[in-house]
Amino acid sequence: MKEVDAKNGTVTFADEDGRDTTVPVTGGHVKLQWKPDFGMRWAALGVDFEMFGKDHQTNQTIYDRICAILGGTPPEHYVYELFLDSEGQKISKSKGNGLTIDEWLTYAPTESLGLYMFQKPRVAKRLHFDVIPRAVDEYASFVAAYERQDAAARLENPAFHVHYGNVPKIDMPVTFALLLNLATASNPETPEVMWGYISAYAPGVSAKTHPHLDALVGYAMRYFRDFVKKTYRAPDDVERRALEALSASFAELPADASNEDIQNAALDVARTFERYQDHTKKSPTGGPGVSGDFFQMLYQVLIGQERGPRFGSFASLYGIDNTRRLIADALAGKMVSA
Repeated sequence: MKEVDAKNGTVTFADEDGRDTTVPVTGGHVKLQWKPDFGMRWAALGVDFEMFGKDHQTNQTIYDRICAILGGTPPEHYVYELFLDSEGQKISKSKGNGLTIDEWLTYAPTESLGLYMFQKPRVAKRLHFDVIPRAVDEYASFVAAYERQDAAARLENPAFHVHYGNVPKIDMPVTFALLLNLATASNPETPEVMWGYISAYAPGVSAKTHPHLDALVGYAMRYFRDFVKKTYRAPDDVERRALEALSASFAELPADASNEDIQNAALDVARTFERYQDHTKKSPTGGPGVSGDFFQMLYQVLIGQERGPRFGSFASLYGIDNTRRLIADALAGKMVSA
């Protein structure tokens, strides 16, 4: 820097070619370093509220002093935590371990991202592709709860803030997690394949009557194709007998058996095998007195996943006969990891 002319609002500096160059400081000709930029921008624009990441917190005092020197009033601050990758490491553009907004919106609706951003902003959160399905189903649960809540509870509901008080009514007969498992089991080429299962599971529900669900079908197929890796394992001798018993039990169920009927039939089979009797555990999928290991085994052997939603719900959506065919294929060694 050779000269600063405050009267004319210009600076003169030695350019890359060795010649002196004079430019105005206005009109986008120069750029401030980021430390003074914060304070000067606050003063120039009258900013009264500023959110910034934890990495700026140590420089907050510098920003405030620059703003005050220029005659401005430092704004109120809200400091949020950093985002982390799947390994708990800081997200970095140079590492390429981040997840962009466009990438999120390729696999889930905008509202799910809004919910993710809204919740616990002062806590370091992991931001990677595996958090997307959970965010989608959490959003749907908050919207469903909103209809049943009083005015005070609605103000505490994240859906109220995601939608600025205008929370839509959304009927979701199938969760996003179930759609992902359905896509994993059925390998759909088109949305119509998925809708064939959904319409059989929930008569009267179609892409036309449930456009939000139809959008999730598309997201689920995209997410499945790009991220879901199927890693099947062969059942051992005890598991083979359990699977044979489960198929026989399902064969006795009526075609219109409910989620609860199917879940109870699976529980009854699990209780007959000593391996799955663990009275110290209480699994959300297995229920009291029956180890969740049985249901984890079903997903590992039949779907190629480590875990999944309530098995009765999955089997009801996929169909009892189709589920029995999965069991038969697993017993015949036809499952191929991908």
